[in-house]
Amino acid sequence: MIGKLLVFIGLVLVIAGLAVTYAPWLINWFGKLPGDIHIKGENGTVFIPITSTIIVSVVLSVIINFFFRR
Repeated sequence: MIGKLLVFIGLVLVIAGLAVTYAPWLINWFGKLPGDIHIKGENGTVFIPITSTIIVSVVLSVIINFFFRR
């Protein structure tokens, strides 16, 4: 079980690396969706990607359930 998980995590990291390198337009949407909070102030910036995180979580849950369903 742990071996499958490590292989899966490795594949996800390789795919993410390839996406960032060869298709940066896939990553540009993160943090720019409605529901993502971005506050700029005099002393700093606060960034809370609520909607983007929910979408990534749902996609990863579907993928993990597809591969690890018994």
